[in-house]
Amino acid sequence: MLITLCFSLLVSSVIATEKDSALPRLNDSKATEAFIDSAEVVVIGFLEGEDSPGFKELVAAAKRVDSVSVAICTVKEVWADYSLSSDTITLFRKADNHQENLGIAEAKKVEADGLVNFISINEVRYVTEYNQVTAVGLFNSEVKSHLLLFANRGTKEFTELKKTLQTLAPEFTGKFLFVVINGAVKSNSRSLGYFGLKSKDLPRVGIYDADTDMKWLLPEGEISNERVREFCHSFLKGELKDVKQAGAEPKTEL
Repeated sequence: MLITLCFSLLVSSVIATEKDSALPRLNDSKATEAFIDSAEVVVIGFLEGEDSPGFKELVAAAKRVDSVSVAICTVKEVWADYSLSSDTITLFRKADNHQENLGIAEAKKVEADGLVNFISINEVRYVTEYNQVTAVGLFNSEVKSHLLLFANRGTKEFTELKKTLQTLAPEFTGKFLFVVINGAVKSNSRSLGYFGLKSKDLPRVGIYDADTDMKWLLPEGEISNERVREFCHSFLKGELKDVKQAGAEPKTEL
């Protein structure tokens, strides 16, 4: 009898632990700030409880998106810190200091598939690899200047140069989005062609300004931290306005 009771209590404890640990719980502002600061991209479900619409769907989505940490906050006093007053699933990203809100009440339908898509589209990092999904988040960002690395995946240069960007990107938070475009993928040939490049010409570095639809290439040579940093600062200072643009039909004025 005693053994059975102890076993029952043990099983109940394990079940409760598994249930409660499905997603981390953030119970105050300090814990929430620490969680947001813990990674380049995080998602928090500001939801009243486990019975709230979107809770089960968020738990299911979190299991499918391993690259993004997800937590739950049910404390409404904390919600106010992020200008939220109703159930909302929010993505925070450091690359452009952005907070993307998905209001549950405004959503037509909340499903795990939709939440996976929401996270994937808005998962803009310090260095983001360009594809059809990430393109949406990149072009929806308030940061319209993109530092582009064109390189062929699978080469030693690709890995090394991506690391170069990863060390530089935090310096330009809110000023540039750093993007890697894989020149070995046929679907990216249009992006290369826009800069007058072909796969055989890579690696190269360019800047694209979405506000003016203008583009420049870093002159050929070593792609070092110093040269890329100087290239970015030249753009920010307006020094590229008279530099010949990349591509087949260059313009010379901003």
